[in-house]
Amino acid sequence: MKRPWSDTFRVAFAGIAYAIRTQRNMRVHAAMSVLALLLGAVLQISTSDWLWLGLAITIVISAELLNTAVESVVDLVMPKPHPLAKVAKDTAAGAVLVTAVFAVIVGVAIFFEPGMKLLGAILRVMHG
Repeated sequence: MKRPWSDTFRVAFAGIAYAIRTQRNMRVHAAMSVLALLLGAVLQISTSDWLWLGLAITIVISAELLNTAVESVVDLVMPKPHPLAKVAKDTAAGAVLVTAVFAVIVGVAIFFEPGMKLLGAILRVMHG
């Protein structure tokens, strides 16, 4: 039997809420995402920069959600340490790292120049 659309969204949001509630790194990624979005608004970044920023945020959050799912399934199936369980957890964590590095590169590419201009303007005002 197919699930109603409302149930599909409800369980998806429950999964996201679980990850935010239980995973410290997810909270860090979420906070950094909010900061990046606010900075993008303040600096009035271009449409293409918004797309790159959205892509970076989406892949990091998605990777963190998948990492949480992998860790949960591994813990369920293999409650005691096992070399293959470690491989599964480590590679899932590695995927998050790769996406986070990409997000940092995107952030630097988007925010460095306008951030330096804003800082320069602030310093000029402060020093008259």
